[in-house]
Amino acid sequence: IVRNEVFLALGYYVTESSGHFSEYSPWFRKREDLLQEYCYRGTSWNTGRTNFTVEVREERARNFPQELHKFLTEPIDLSRGNEYASRIFNAMLGDGALYKFNGNVRNFGLVDNLPHGACVEVPVVAGKDGLMPVHVGKIPDEALPLMSLSSQIEEMAVRASFEGDPELVYKAICYDPLTSAVLSLREIRKMVDELFAFSKPWLPQFKGLK
Repeated sequence: IVRNEVFLALGYYVTESSGHFSEYSPWFRKREDLLQEYCYRGTSWNTGRTNFTVEVREERARNFPQELHKFLTEPIDLSRGNEYASRIFNAMLGDGALYKFNGNVRNFGLVDNLPHGACVEVPVVAGKDGLMPVHVGKIPDEALPLMSLSSQIEEMAVRASFEGDPELVYKAICYDPLTSAVLSLREIRKMVDELFAFSKPWLPQFKGLK
């Protein structure tokens, strides 16, 4: 439902699932009525239902003993699935049959109006010569603002992690479309402080955390 709504409004179809895209944009999750309308209906594997991924992981944890027993006792299906990896390896290291897919690579002259070096998803051809991403030109103006903002936020977050700068993390999150649609700047500060306090044992690069 989310992807269809974006297509109707902006004229371009989102390749991400409705659930994920609802988290990347400011339009669908900021009120309970919007959640009910856009994120609790639909046929996608991930419609955006609140706590969906938590429920999936809890179910996997409950079923782990049975799944482990099945893995250890039943024949393993070795037929090729729909994942890219085996075809990429075959193209590069096997018989060399070219394989075309959409892949995440760094933006070195591939998308003209997104930041240099940012992660972009573009057509890629795998073969004996390696991975060959395809130049796609400019993102249309109607689709650019959200993509450009997300890319800049990601760049800030990565730099903050490498530099161990919690203040830059806060500033990056201030610009997050969904967060800024729901919370004030002070509320964002409080949320970031709480997340840092909880996650401190796993973030040794952030030396200045209280």
